[in-house]
Amino acid sequence: MSTVIMHAAVSVDGFIAGAEDQVGPLFDWYGNGDVPLDAENTTFKISQASAAYVKPMWAGIGATVIGRHLFDTTNGWDGRPPAGEHVVVVSHRPRPDGWHPEASYHFVDDVTRAIAKARELAGDRTVAVAAGDVGGQAFALGLVDEVAMDVVPVVFGSGKRYFGVTDARHLLDDPHTVIQGDRVLHLRYRVNQGHRKP
Repeated sequence: MSTVIMHAAVSVDGFIAGAEDQVGPLFDWYGNGDVPLDAENTTFKISQASAAYVKPMWAGIGATVIGRHLFDTTNGWDGRPPAGEHVVVVSHRPRPDGWHPEASYHFVDDVTRAIAKARELAGDRTVAVAAGDVGGQAFALGLVDEVAMDVVPVVFGSGKRYFGVTDARHLLDDPHTVIQGDRVLHLRYRVNQGHRKP
């Protein structure tokens, strides 16, 4: 069965964007190195340390779960997701009429069903869940196996939280991945499902 990883670039104080979706310097590390992210996308060049972490992680993604807000903000990356072949959008609204009918984008109105659909599409590959409200809901429901954070040394003070709105305390295992890139720290934690506290 596929591993479900909640992922995003995040400020030191836990925000993935400002209140108006401004990301500030959260993605600057995608342009501060000399290693192209992939053969097709030479616009993004990252440090060697980040590349050794990001490239295999992205290559392992089979499906991504996002919310409707991210879909609308990015226009669904014009039908070409940054990683993986499939995208599941958590939304009560259907796919926009005529929008990239060839793209493997699936619109599901429930987080639990969205994760199940993404697992089905991903096979044994990874399911990536965008952090924020949808990721936070999946995390709270116990549907996330790992938490991956690209921590950028900036303090936002307010904005959109990595875990969305959480109403419980959750303990994670010690990080099994800690990689220092250039202006970013890559961390991955396994979720300890036995230590959820109200």
